[in-house]
Amino acid sequence: MKVLDTERLTLRELSLADAAFILKLLNEPSFLQYIGDRNVRTLDDARNYLLQGPLESYRRHGFGLLLVETKAAHIPLGICGLIKRESLPAVDIGFAFLPEFWSQGYALEAASAIVAYGKEVVKLNRIVAIVSPDNERSIRLLGKLGLSFERMITWPEDGAELKLYTTDAVRSVQK
Repeated sequence: MKVLDTERLTLRELSLADAAFILKLLNEPSFLQYIGDRNVRTLDDARNYLLQGPLESYRRHGFGLLLVETKAAHIPLGICGLIKRESLPAVDIGFAFLPEFWSQGYALEAASAIVAYGKEVVKLNRIVAIVSPDNERSIRLLGKLGLSFERMITWPEDGAELKLYTTDAVRSVQK
């Protein structure tokens, strides 16, 4: 189901048909380095990840990670969306793109649409993000989205030290 359109992109709910793309994305070296190993090694693992993650989030919260694809050719580029995690003080924005689509403005375009969606449709007053301290690309993107560094946190799942970015009132996106 399509959720959002931007100038160049469509953001839609993920489905089990996206398992091959998810398998590829979650095993990219950059995903493993900056986001973490989700232990998705087979198509069955990818389908289970989709069922227990994004698809469950849609059912439970009405939002979740979305597939980002080109509007014209429907080429999947990455994922971007809102995630409700028990270990965070508010809903967070998450994103990951295949490296061949970096530095083309796609992440900013998709994430800007998600921030606006969070504010206008989901009615969030605050959005947070977590990021690896050495992930400079994502840190720059969060700044462009109007989120600012709040504090360091220890991630309960693996003990990793992460930067928590937040905005108390989602501001308009800075270009």
